[in-house]
Amino acid sequence: MVTTTLGHIPRGVWILGLVSMLMDISSEMIHSLLPMFMVATLGVSALTVGVVEGLAEATALMVKVFSGVLSDYLGKRKGLAVLGYAMGALTKPLFAMAPGIGMVLTARLLDRVGKGIRGAPRDAMVADLVSEAQRGAAYGLRQSLDTVGACIGPMLATLLMLLWAGDFRAVFWVAFIPGLMAVALLCMGLREPDKSHQGPRINPIQRDCLSRLSRTYWWVVAIGAVFTLARFSEAFLVLRAQHSGIAPALVPLVMVAMNVVYALAAYPFGKLSDRVSHVWLLAVGLMVLIAADLLLALADTWQWVLGGVALWGIHMGITQGLLARMVADAAPVELRGTAFGLFNLVSGVAMLLASVLAGLLWDRYGHALTFYGGAVFCIVTLTTLMLTRSIR
Repeated sequence: MVTTTLGHIPRGVWILGLVSMLMDISSEMIHSLLPMFMVATLGVSALTVGVVEGLAEATALMVKVFSGVLSDYLGKRKGLAVLGYAMGALTKPLFAMAPGIGMVLTARLLDRVGKGIRGAPRDAMVADLVSEAQRGAAYGLRQSLDTVGACIGPMLATLLMLLWAGDFRAVFWVAFIPGLMAVALLCMGLREPDKSHQGPRINPIQRDCLSRLSRTYWWVVAIGAVFTLARFSEAFLVLRAQHSGIAPALVPLVMVAMNVVYALAAYPFGKLSDRVSHVWLLAVGLMVLIAADLLLALADTWQWVLGGVALWGIHMGITQGLLARMVADAAPVELRGTAFGLFNLVSGVAMLLASVLAGLLWDRYGHALTFYGGAVFCIVTLTTLMLTRSIR
């Protein structure tokens, strides 16, 4: 068995990871503060936060189906990725200028459309750049670098909030800079791999093509959707931290803690997925998420909340790169973009439902029932996983 080391992973994967890191610095500087900005400055409810976050994340996931299909049809992926990253960067000033929830929602949706446009082509490009034996490690590395950005962003947000006496809008303006750097690096630093599938262009969503997506692939789609129902928007982690008594300027550090754990876990578990049963590894991730939900529901001090957030980060490190690798493994090479797009379309609908339900439970019954509900969906997913034997 060949062991993949960081030195064996192609330069293009590193570039994609660094681009993701820069964009996540930009995005998380805003997202780590946005729930508090919406509630404290704009005066909206937790349900509204859930609707905004659910619509935003669902939009990103659903747009991926179109960009994935288009990247397969054109046989080119980099141009779509550049367009998506550019949209994400250019929406950042809208948050700083927003007078009310309407512009915040508009900016959030446009930002997530950009994420949706770049997501499936980028994920498919990772698979295009590496051999099958390296896929788990490559997705784990890209996810780790992405998550390093998700650590740096909230840290910068916290520092600037302390320096500028809680000026949300000033921090949002600064977030524009790393977004532009991400676009520049992608344009100048990445050479797209040659198209591996040669032949006339075909419509990837015509019936004959879709019929080539195997039963195993659709099993992965179904598991991913139920899994997403169990994992609502991370905006609720920010609100939970605020309710634990942490000062508002320090709340983004909770997301730093989650993302540090996530970044440290993603690459090792990505490598592990190259050698062990995917079903077993997903089951472990679900059990960790159940523990995180229960701890966040029951915690009565900020230290216990931090423990729950850390467990959330471990489950993300175990599962997110793994699900991407499972999609890549199950899809024909010329339909990878479409496969990622359809996977994320279904997951997007699930994310919207999960976040709206989480906000509704929070407003009506409090934070505890929100996290208990997440644990119930985890148990449903774990049961479904154990009852099926399609994937090893």
